[in-house]
Amino acid sequence: MQQKCVFLDRDGVLNRERGDYTYTLEDFEVLPGVPEALALLKQNGYLLIVVTNQGGIAKGLYTKADVMACHQKLQESCGHLIDAIYYAPSHPDYSESLSRKPDSLMLERAMARYSLDPSQSWMVGDSHRDLEAAEKVGVRSIIVGDKYKYGSYTWQADDLWEAVQIILQEKRK
Repeated sequence: MQQKCVFLDRDGVLNRERGDYTYTLEDFEVLPGVPEALALLKQNGYLLIVVTNQGGIAKGLYTKADVMACHQKLQESCGHLIDAIYYAPSHPDYSESLSRKPDSLMLERAMARYSLDPSQSWMVGDSHRDLEAAEKVGVRSIIVGDKYKYGSYTWQADDLWEAVQIILQEKRK
């Protein structure tokens, strides 16, 4: 049986977007309402999978261990509700990779591993590249935040909590 999933971008969706790389525990701040939003998705049967570009690794700004420490803090802050975290350590200036969004390899890997149904799954992101990756695999998406507030997106939300309300409303239709 295929499962449903919500793919989540990290910076700007789950933790505060700093406009720069977030890789220290001091700078890694889970946004208000995120643990509650994730819990609500879990109660409604969604797998939760984070897909994040971490190009600072390729640039030598930080290490995989830094990223893993931030992901551990994220899991602890959110009651260990996240089922999987995929990250792309590459950066186009340093190395090519199909994992890095807007390419969709991270999503494809998760879809294969967890037998996900794209028609029941969603992507919540804060940039065009998140939505492009979702579109490549047939997953609906919601853009959050105010970076693209007045774009021509079908679904827009202020934050993850609001995005979850949209997902649950659409499920009922």
